[in-house]
Amino acid sequence: MILYTLECDRDHQFEAWFKSSDDFETQVKRGFVACPHCQSVQVGKALMAPAVSTSKQKSAPPAHPVNAEADTGVALAAPDPKMAELVDTMRRLKAQITQNADYVGKDFAEEARKIHYGEAEERGIYGESTVQDAESLREEGIDVYPLPVLPDETN
Repeated sequence: MILYTLECDRDHQFEAWFKSSDDFETQVKRGFVACPHCQSVQVGKALMAPAVSTSKQKSAPPAHPVNAEADTGVALAAPDPKMAELVDTMRRLKAQITQNADYVGKDFAEEARKIHYGEAEERGIYGESTVQDAESLREEGIDVYPLPVLPDETN
């Protein structure tokens, strides 16, 4: 795992863990990394001072605990008051979305296509999708958005 200090196009800095540098590049290219302050997906690596450890030094724990979303490696830094407020807002938004949409499980991509092409009733849906299926839907002009995975859902 690699911890990067990231910066969005609005100069907000934050940290996130990734499985590898390739994983970071892939996620940024696909728009999966968003600034926790403003939700911008225009994100890049910030300048960082390297941490060099010698045999006389003990590695310190990270300054902020991290909750990593297992499938993507996306991380959310430990809450400060602003972060806690953001997480609470995401929690309320996610609850509102799931209460006003139909859960279609693993049939998400198929059902989204049916709705888009007029083969099924137009309505809000949510469910499970692979990254490849989500990309295919977007290529077809079908708007899909990932629901946030909140810290208490992964711990």
